[in-house]
Amino acid sequence: MSSTSKSPDRATANNPIESPNGRIAVLTSHFTTTMSSEKESALAAAAAPPSADSPTIFDKIINKEIPAKVVYEDDKVLAFRDIAPQAPTHILLIPKVKDGLTGLSKAEERHCEILGQLLYTAKLVAKLEGLEDGFRVVINEGPNGCQSVYHLHVHLLGGRQMNWPPG
Repeated sequence: MSSTSKSPDRATANNPIESPNGRIAVLTSHFTTTMSSEKESALAAAAAPPSADSPTIFDKIINKEIPAKVVYEDDKVLAFRDIAPQAPTHILLIPKVKDGLTGLSKAEERHCEILGQLLYTAKLVAKLEGLEDGFRVVINEGPNGCQSVYHLHVHLLGGRQMNWPPG
């Protein structure tokens, strides 16, 4: 090594962001904040659960009362970008007619068609988004599952290597 080059230890020793432990602390802080706020949102939503017919923010998006970055829409499903993405590609897929389906635990046999349609649409949107290397589909259910909107929705995540276990 020349006298002008810095060893990795010296180059990072005085910069907590550049040091390996500093990077871990910054990342941990970010993920703790994100997970904490998601958990808080879910607990707040569960504390005052809406009735099955109460309009949600997703109903307002369906009705074009609230703007969204729509990536796919047909007569049964609406897909749009999440406003707080957890991956480079993070899209929410929702049934346009809630039909009492506030969460997966409320599913009945009559919901089989829309549940299948949501998963099939997730596959279509993943292809449109160029997620050939893989993607993850998630349904959050109830307060322990961090569900914050009581209108069944599917998260489509991709664009990076996912980890296991997820959370």
